[in-house]
Amino acid sequence: MGVIIAIFIGGGLGSLARYGVAHLVTQFWRGEFPLGTFVANLLSCIVMGAVVGLFYHKITTAELKALILIGFCGGFSTFSTFSKETLTLMQNGNYIIAFSNIVISLISCMLILWFFTNRSV
Repeated sequence: MGVIIAIFIGGGLGSLARYGVAHLVTQFWRGEFPLGTFVANLLSCIVMGAVVGLFYHKITTAELKALILIGFCGGFSTFSTFSKETLTLMQNGNYIIAFSNIVISLISCMLILWFFTNRSV
């Protein structure tokens, strides 16, 4: 039951972090590209990559791993919002921005995870 509660708490914290990042980014960015979601997903990949690639064996409890990796990163990153924003861009005829969002998001997030998980500690 401790793992379930850890995921619940981490998910709430991750969702709040995503909201905060998106809100902050929209204060400075008014363009068509969904930068708030992009930044939240990048930051989530940095957290996940750092934990998995650098600290995973140093975290000794299943609860803390679940809180960070499943809860926080799951709540912080958002595939559904990414998909909805990309679909909306396509429906509005912004195909180049939509395609750019797909390519840039997938490649940068994968590179971040690759970078961190290929580090030896």
